[in-house]
Amino acid sequence: PGAMSEPLTQTPLEKTWVPWMKSRLSQRRGSSVPQFTNSPTMIVMVGLPARGKTFISKKLTRYLNWIGVTTKVFNVGQYRRDAAGSYNSFEFFRPDNSEAMKIRRACAVAALKDVCDYFTRALGQVVVFDATNTTAERRDVILGFAKDNGYKVFFVESICDDPEIIAENIKQVKLSSPDYTDCDKEEAAADFLKRIECYKMTYVPLDDSKDRNLSYIKIFDVGSRYLVNRVQDHIQSRIVYYLMNIHVTPRSIYLCRHGESELNLVGRIGGDSGLSPRGAKFASALGAYMRGQSIRDLKVWASHMKRTIQTAEALGVQYEQWKALNEIDAGVCEEMTYEEIQENCPEEFALRDQNKYRYRYPKGESYEDLVQRLEPVIMELERQENVLVICHQAVMRCLLAYFLDKIADELPYLKCPLHTVLKLTPVAYGCKVESISLNIEAVNTHRDKPENVDVDREPAEALETVPDHI
Repeated sequence: PGAMSEPLTQTPLEKTWVPWMKSRLSQRRGSSVPQFTNSPTMIVMVGLPARGKTFISKKLTRYLNWIGVTTKVFNVGQYRRDAAGSYNSFEFFRPDNSEAMKIRRACAVAALKDVCDYFTRALGQVVVFDATNTTAERRDVILGFAKDNGYKVFFVESICDDPEIIAENIKQVKLSSPDYTDCDKEEAAADFLKRIECYKMTYVPLDDSKDRNLSYIKIFDVGSRYLVNRVQDHIQSRIVYYLMNIHVTPRSIYLCRHGESELNLVGRIGGDSGLSPRGAKFASALGAYMRGQSIRDLKVWASHMKRTIQTAEALGVQYEQWKALNEIDAGVCEEMTYEEIQENCPEEFALRDQNKYRYRYPKGESYEDLVQRLEPVIMELERQENVLVICHQAVMRCLLAYFLDKIADELPYLKCPLHTVLKLTPVAYGCKVESISLNIEAVNTHRDKPENVDVDREPAEALETVPDHI
């Protein structure tokens, strides 16, 4: 009765948008991870040379890309090398070297222009501006540029006065830089120390009073203390949380899958079966191998699934269970073979092959979902020292992609065979990987992407890369 009897109407936009969205949702099950649509953000490094700025820049960029925030590093030092050619000596960095100062200013401007291009054309969300930025004047130029273009700015200042940390950084990183190719190590170290002195002449740290309106984090002595000021949004909050968890202590992270399971033998995905006889042999061999490493205070993590628990139990040590380490949820396809999925759900099988990273199993998960689920695991791995993670194929791929800086398209196809341990040792700007096979046979569970991914392909083409099983 009354007004309520009048039919509801749709705006022209709703008439177009609602059917389109329903169509999209019915065609492809995408991901529900958070999408960041804020203004682009510039993370601006600040600090004297040999304070770990490039280490932080590369690590932070790797993390942000891994969680789905498109990020790129702009290293102004590389612009300087491209512009000035071969490096001669610390004299180039003297504040009274007017010719060199012109080159350095021009390099900073060129890098800023490329930042603008990256945000505009590549639709990037975050850039890391990796340079010393030690003067208030340089930071004002960056702030003015950001304001003119509508970018947010977050400063990351690394402060360190510990001579041992500085000397180690010079030894591990700076002496192998392009500036010192084919140089005597002692002469190069002496030159670099003089370069630091040149920067000290004009270095003005961020001031807690004068710069109180800026957003920044100060990192003291490689993480012994932090000072955070005016965090603006969710992205900056995540950056702060990440930076407060990373450390540079020498360590090793061991990744492996559970031993071969009963369902692995018959080619069925997911499920919660126990170990096969060969899987039990691997679990015993893993215990012997880890004991042979003589690792002090080794932490062992497993998922909540039977096959990882049985593998961890064989080590005879305490272990911690993480539900976040459970295998990707295959939804309605749990415990099916690839042949059964192709026969019963050929469209779903093809859609997954078309975009394996973002495709979500009906009532299950995508790799993109899995990355979000594993973020707390990565944070804790960054905090810890030596850890053995006993997990599953999809989970191991996600963790490995983080440490090896692999893009989303590569991640779902990383090879993580059964009965193999990967030893990851973080080094200066990356991660060294050692693959250790424990020489116990197991089925192959790796499936490459087939050439034909069309929905109407023949079953034989869809199944051509399916590994053999019983």
